[in-house]
Amino acid sequence: MGEDDFRRLERLVAELDARGLIARVVRTRSGRAYVRVINPSATSLTENVVCRAADYWWSWGERMHGADDPAGAATKVARVLAAVSE
Repeated sequence: MGEDDFRRLERLVAELDARGLIARVVRTRSGRAYVRVINPSATSLTENVVCRAADYWWSWGERMHGADDPAGAATKVARVLAAVSE
């Protein structure tokens, strides 16, 4: 993972925090990193987001959003992790 991708993940964390989600960058032993996101109102609602090739990707391998727009990506994640009552 390059430093550019790591910085993109950090920017995504800031946007997710601003939306009330719990988010942090996690580095694996292999050096790969991802953002772990949790909805604090419904902690079973979680997602891991990776960044590669200047895009954010869902944990299931589908491209989510361009990494040049972390606010747009955070909006998508917040929508997916929203509890029914939110």
